[in-house]
Amino acid sequence: MKTLDVTKTIHRSPLRRGFLRIPLVLAWFALFPSAWAADGGRPNQNTAEGTGALSSLTSGTDNTAVGFDALYSITDGSEDTATGSLALANDTGGFNTAYGFIALNANTTGQFNTAIGRGAMFSNTTGINNTATGGVALGSNTTGAFNTATGRSTMFSNTTGLLNTAHGYRALYTNTTGGANTANGFEALLSNTTGANNTGEGFSALFSNTTGHGNIALGFRAGINLTTGSRNIDIGNEGVAGESGKIRIGTSGEQKNAFIAGISGTTVPGGVAVIIGTDGHLGTVTSSERFKDQIKPMDKASEAIFGLKPVMFHYKRELDPNSIPQFGLVAEQVEKVNPGLVARDEEGKPYTVRYEAVNAMLLNEFLKEHRTVQEQKATIAQLKKDFAAQQKQIEALTTGLQKVSVQFELSKPAPQTVVGN
Repeated sequence: MKTLDVTKTIHRSPLRRGFLRIPLVLAWFALFPSAWAADGGRPNQNTAEGTGALSSLTSGTDNTAVGFDALYSITDGSEDTATGSLALANDTGGFNTAYGFIALNANTTGQFNTAIGRGAMFSNTTGINNTATGGVALGSNTTGAFNTATGRSTMFSNTTGLLNTAHGYRALYTNTTGGANTANGFEALLSNTTGANNTGEGFSALFSNTTGHGNIALGFRAGINLTTGSRNIDIGNEGVAGESGKIRIGTSGEQKNAFIAGISGTTVPGGVAVIIGTDGHLGTVTSSERFKDQIKPMDKASEAIFGLKPVMFHYKRELDPNSIPQFGLVAEQVEKVNPGLVARDEEGKPYTVRYEAVNAMLLNEFLKEHRTVQEQKATIAQLKKDFAAQQKQIEALTTGLQKVSVQFELSKPAPQTVVGN
């Protein structure tokens, strides 16, 4: 005859097991007729209700088993509570709570686990400190520890993953070994397998992420397009597949204005100007030669600014209800002078003027004029020197002429008077 494998209770034949137990049960009652109280009470503060419940118990204390084969295998373990057919049927460790059909069924030495729901944590063997609430929540977990799953099928595929928290139907459903993830919401982080340190808050947040790590998504379908990228932050944005290290807040076309406290009126002495692309991309303009190619003098390219026409204007009421006077350029006019000075929108239309480029052109023209002025100053200074020298020469010549004139006058014979008869 085959030896009965009591660690596989879910697959045993109830009829065969029953025939094997009948002699043992009769012998027990014959020797200890008062051992089992009518209400299911057992020695050492143990309670059993149901066929096979606490059948193997020897010295364990403070256990409660309610249901067919509940806590069937426990011998000396303590403080287990199993309610439901085959709940904790293979447990030997103690300190677990299982409520529901085959909840924590395969658990052997795992401790401090709580499983509530049909099939909750039914595969767990040695995992510890897990909490599963919901049908088949953490259903595949074997040795994973310190996980919390709330909701039907939540973290169903997790096997050895640690320190995960999931709340919501099928949240972190596919996760196997990924750790330190937090998923709150319907199917949040559903596709995650080995990704770690992710946080998804909201309906289907980070739904498609598989191996990406360190991502944060907040909002309805936030980060739903992320797959393998890491270190992204998507708030109210679906994200872009494959990207890493990006921050996206809001959705283009839906949010029209942004207000961020703590910026206006705050001085940053060592800071640089922030620019915004027409797609909402924030950044700075680098000036290091490390990031530049084909560096050459601007020369006459800056002369384009002489064709620009500065204007005064007011923004339309929907943009500026206060109608504050503005000064600047018109992008369409600038485009005709130099298309490179214009930034375009998503449709390719002129949107704004690249004033930082205009400033660089102004600087080039200023320097050209400055060099011209300096050359003119040098020329004038030289002319002044030449003039002064010439003036001295003229003065010397004048003095010499005066002397010659005096000598000439002195050298003239004295006039003679002729007396008439």
